[in-house]
Amino acid sequence: MPPPRKVDLLPDELRAWLKDALQERGFAGYEDLADDLNAMLEGRGLELRIGKSALHSFGQEHREFVKYQEEASRWAADWMQGNGLEEEAKRHNVLFQMITTLAFKVMMGMQNKSADEIDPKELHFLGRMLKDVMASSGIREKLVEEERKRIAEEARAAAMAEVTDRLDEAEAEGGSMADAARKAREIMGFE
Repeated sequence: MPPPRKVDLLPDELRAWLKDALQERGFAGYEDLADDLNAMLEGRGLELRIGKSALHSFGQEHREFVKYQEEASRWAADWMQGNGLEEEAKRHNVLFQMITTLAFKVMMGMQNKSADEIDPKELHFLGRMLKDVMASSGIREKLVEEERKRIAEEARAAAMAEVTDRLDEAEAEGGSMADAARKAREIMGFE
């Protein structure tokens, strides 16, 4: 197994700072970024030093990650809103984005490994994650179907109210129209 990348050896808080700094600097200025990061490492008494080429490689990966995360978020919001689930979209967008991002990160990590370097547990977790996303999709389909039923029921109720109003108007006119309206009510089961 190859040794871990130097960026992967960074403490979590410095890796988080690095990701933020990359985005703030527009994924540019790697030489200055390397100087700033190495100064922080030295200030903490750590011997680890990271060069600009290693930061550039990590920066490009992180840029792709951010791009796919944003695309996944936009797609999820558009899809859910397009299916009349705007409130549901607001609640589930963050969860969907996190799962998609994590799946992308795992797949990117596996892409650089040879077959004998891939831990079967990672494949299991990736499979489980994808299964959960698909199950979530089934829940979404159920919500969409319930929304369609609700809309259809409202449309039926509105149509019934309109027919009832017209029958009331016909009965108010009196004469043969009133008789026809009463007969229509009986046939349609409104009585």
